[in-house]
Amino acid sequence: MRSIDVKGTARVAGGKKAAKEIRKSGAIPCNLYGVEKDANGLPVSQCFSATMSELRNLVYTPHIYTVNLNIDGKECKAIMKELQFHPVTDQLLHVDFYQITDEKPIVMEVPVKLNGLAEGVKAGGKLAASVRKLKVRALYTQIPEVLDVDVTHLGLGKTIKVAELSYEGLEIVTSPSVVVCQVKMTRSAMSAAAAARG
Repeated sequence: MRSIDVKGTARVAGGKKAAKEIRKSGAIPCNLYGVEKDANGLPVSQCFSATMSELRNLVYTPHIYTVNLNIDGKECKAIMKELQFHPVTDQLLHVDFYQITDEKPIVMEVPVKLNGLAEGVKAGGKLAASVRKLKVRALYTQIPEVLDVDVTHLGLGKTIKVAELSYEGLEIVTSPSVVVCQVKMTRSAMSAAAAARG
């Protein structure tokens, strides 16, 4: 998996008004969860802010990254966990990060890449991806940049489901019944099939 550097500035936890002020100054409110716990064993979040220029390449990309976070000189590794956008303007409002370690598995969405020319496409069908990403659980060092799916033997009207996939060192968390891709019948394929039947 690729890695990216993000610098942030620690902030005191505040309400909506404080978050609004941060955005007005051109920064984005962020939270870091993960390793630290309070006296009751509950997760403690660290509030910080980062500029849009620091976050842009992480947020607006098809790739997945481990993040080398530097908050006022304090460094840790993390992944981006959740993004919040304005429902109307699509402006980035908030980012949640999750701290990662070498020992503890994490759950992450990984892009799916369809490889090969499907038999059903040769027969006139159309290959359609049903999902763009799958959730996997593994140590972050085991998580690949993409999940390769071989579609070569996929026939007309056939599907590949999550249950049919497996990857070394990864547990797929997405439901086994989810369709990953399918070869859809087209008019030309239907006509050819009808002609073949006579």
